[in-house]
Amino acid sequence: MLTILFDGVAYGMLLFILAVGLAVTMGLMNFINLAHGAFAMVGGYITVLLMQKMGVPFLWCLPLSFLGSALLGAVLEFTLYRRLYGKPHLDQVLFSIGLVFMAVASTDYFIGSTLQIMQLPEFLKGRTELWADTPFMLGMGHYRLFIIIVCALLTVALQSVLSKTRFGSRLRAAVDDQRVAAGLGINVNIVFLATFAVGSGLAGLGGALGAEVLGLDPTFPLKFMVYFLIVVAVGGTTSITGPLLAALLLGIADVAGKYYIPKMGAFTVYALMIAILIWRPQGLFSRGSK
Repeated sequence: MLTILFDGVAYGMLLFILAVGLAVTMGLMNFINLAHGAFAMVGGYITVLLMQKMGVPFLWCLPLSFLGSALLGAVLEFTLYRRLYGKPHLDQVLFSIGLVFMAVASTDYFIGSTLQIMQLPEFLKGRTELWADTPFMLGMGHYRLFIIIVCALLTVALQSVLSKTRFGSRLRAAVDDQRVAAGLGINVNIVFLATFAVGSGLAGLGGALGAEVLGLDPTFPLKFMVYFLIVVAVGGTTSITGPLLAALLLGIADVAGKYYIPKMGAFTVYALMIAILIWRPQGLFSRGSK
């Protein structure tokens, strides 16, 4: 039981890092970016190709995947996304879903459709068991423990930046009223550019961390798009805490459901999502919940 809980927490933390950029763009920038998973795929492929083709150590690939995805996000925000701010949500959905299919087709053409294999460092392989031969045995995979630690540190850092720094204050001001924020000397375009780039970078880092757990192929953005949306819908977009708790809840439910009822697959997650959204359409952890 504890092992299932541990694996569920690791999966949930990974889902949070993958989806938090989408939560930020939807909640703070009011932009529906369904191409968010494409940035995660970019981070995964940067890591895999650097390790396979150039022999770059895995730990070095993680910040490079963040920087590569963030740079791509910044370029696309400046050239394409910025034109869609303030447009109807349907236009944003059609635009971003078009980018997803372009990313899938381009990756398949230039890299191939083969599932990528990532070789982890030796210290991240293996498993440690506590309280063996007891009903409370806890089996901790070293890589999943690494994911939990990294994602927890990123969560604390992100929450601190948004709530305790001048940049976080400027971002909230720009979201509340762009004209007033600009009149106060805030460069709204730069704030949105930096926010979008960081969100894309976090997705890329999540893709790098998740390549070994989730698998990596050109259909990655399509396969996990629904999971990202579930995290945002269930957790709400008014804070970072909501998507974090939602991701943990869904991660544990998914792992436990597939372990105890394997024939049901992901049905447990979808059933839980439907039940929660019927109960609280604004999100389980939204500040507006009553």
